[in-house]
Amino acid sequence: MAFQPADRVSRLPAQFFAALVAEAAARQQAGQRIINLGQGNPVDPTPPAIVAGLARAAAQPEYQRYGSFRGLLALKEAASRWWHRRYGVVLDPAREVAVVIGVKVALAELSLLAANEGDTVLVPDPGYPDYDAGIALAGARRVTYPLTRQAGYQPDFAHMPDARLLFLNYPHNPTGALATAETLRGAAEWTRRTGSLLAHDLAYGDIVFDGGRAQSLLAEPGARDAAVELLSLSKTFHMAGWRIGLVAGGAHVIAAFEGLQDHLHCSQFGAVQAAAALALDQGDAWAASAAALYQRRRDLVVDALRGAGIPVDKPRAGIFVWLPVPGGGDGTRFAQFLLDRAAVLVAPGIGFGPEGTRFVRLSLTTSDTELTEAVDRITSVLAAWRGEPDAR
Repeated sequence: MAFQPADRVSRLPAQFFAALVAEAAARQQAGQRIINLGQGNPVDPTPPAIVAGLARAAAQPEYQRYGSFRGLLALKEAASRWWHRRYGVVLDPAREVAVVIGVKVALAELSLLAANEGDTVLVPDPGYPDYDAGIALAGARRVTYPLTRQAGYQPDFAHMPDARLLFLNYPHNPTGALATAETLRGAAEWTRRTGSLLAHDLAYGDIVFDGGRAQSLLAEPGARDAAVELLSLSKTFHMAGWRIGLVAGGAHVIAAFEGLQDHLHCSQFGAVQAAAALALDQGDAWAASAAALYQRRRDLVVDALRGAGIPVDKPRAGIFVWLPVPGGGDGTRFAQFLLDRAAVLVAPGIGFGPEGTRFVRLSLTTSDTELTEAVDRITSVLAAWRGEPDAR
């Protein structure tokens, strides 16, 4: 008799980004030179001082054994200083900050923490697809709330239903929208009213353009009583793959979260945590440099696409361009068309929810040279797309 996995594993959705990687790899192996704009995987190197800090820490015997299940206090203290410098939020590092093995892991853990079988978990549409895995593992019910272009990709908290957990994400992936003051007030009021957990995914908080600033939900009065905020180092410091992040919130929420983590793993390699602490304490200039880099790439891509007649919005933050399909056509067909005709891989918008059906997402994480070539390839085949009978 063949092995059958547990129901919780069978409930897991197909991994959206894994499918994109497999598609690009298959084309490359067949001899095509694919430009991959489907993933947010930075090609830019980690700042050398962070790498050197990792090497120094790895050579220390104290990091060559199991560390604290709860993570390095030095990293929590550095994260607390970061939240205070950036957002004016005062945190108790020992009680209000948790170390996580990457934000992706933390997102799944939050659903396991908050939701029972059959409970409702609210996710944005469009939104980051990896919110869904933890919901499925928890046996919870995934319900979306819409973010539309007409509403500036802001949620309507006046009509938000109750739930055990709500995921909020600003700066927003995939659209690049920033939260308005009204959105953050509404989020804080919702979590206070319902007593439910609200998880604010702040992964792109430092990648903000044109002099703008992201805002912390934890700065809203009373929000931390039933809210957490997630900080990733992957994009700000080009540390994708280092698998390190932070979750901050009220002490009682963090205590429950760390209690869950005690049974799942025993924290990240101590040398990685030490390097992350260095990044947060010394990283203001690196963060500004990353924002300038992605703003330049955003302008390169958006200006070229607008020049080709595509009315694309300039994202206010993040590492992606949310591109409406020319003529309002289907995003999945357009993504396949670009792969077949231009050898450019983009992410179909439907992967982020039904509101993304007529969009594709382009990543800005490759080099300026490759981005320029990718946009040239895309614009060179647009006439053929517009001539297709089903393009609209």
